Amino acid sequence: MNYRHEFHSGNAADVFKHVVLLQLVRRLQHKPAPFCYVDTHAGRGSYPLDQGGAARTREFQRGVARLWPDRGAAGLPPALADYLARVAELNSGGELTRYPGSPRLVRAVLRPDDRMILCELQPAEAAALRDEFSVRGEHGARRDPQVAIHQRDGYEALSALLPPTPRRGLVLIDPPYERPDEFAAALAGLQLARQRWPQACAALWYPIKGPLAATLLHAAVLRAGMRDVLCAELRTRPDDPAVLSGSGLLLAGAPWQTDTALRALLPDLAARLAEEPEFHGSARVDWLAPP
Repeated sequence: MNYRHEFHSGNAADVFKHVVLLQLVRRLQHKPAPFCYVDTHAGRGSYPLDQGGAARTREFQRGVARLWPDRGAAGLPPALADYLARVAELNSGGELTRYPGSPRLVRAVLRPDDRMILCELQPAEAAALRDEFSVRGEHGARRDPQVAIHQRDGYEALSALLPPTPRRGLVLIDPPYERPDEFAAALAGLQLARQRWPQACAALWYPIKGPLAATLLHAAVLRAGMRDVLCAELRTRPDDPAVLSGSGLLLAGAPWQTDTALRALLPDLAARLAEEPEFHGSARVDWLAPP
């Protein structure tokens, strides 16, 4: 695959995914027991916005840049304030020049006993990921002891690496959707993650280009007989099969009251990220398959 996330880093779909991801982590941290975060398609950890692919597409201008001026503002929902504070940690002087991928975002809030397992198949991205989580000192670079990095296929890793230690945790399945069978492979990954690691929340991100693909994915979840699957979606423009109108997350085994928290949060986020004057954004949070 030739997918490079740098072209899309910080766009509206990224913001939605990362705001929800951070909330899932925070809810896991309501309990003192440590947890493990597993990322099947980790990418390189963080991305420059002022050079390379992001500077060429400038998709971040319709995503994180829309929220950036509101950081620290009174009345900002706490979840968005938390997210923007993590982005700000990568950007000194108030200028938005770098964006955290999922691994960097989660690493920023890990407690000392929490850990991460990151999988990335592409050699260049995996090398950048290792560099991202190397700690440099007077005796050279050493790996971050809380982060394990594997250059391997993320779907295969679900069979090989689950369940990890600690036994509480979160799996993010966030593939590029370039393969013709990617929706089916991603759903199979979600099912496998739940079977092998039932103590964890398994999150599957998917793009929305028109209603068909997401509808077929939801129907496949129901046919598979899965339970305890929460659906969260955010659209920033009207449905159009030709363009990305939004994205969604299927959350299997989400922490308690995640649905309540997302129902309070996502309509506000959709309104802030809406791309067209006549479309004010929309959000969906409901149980695709109840607990």
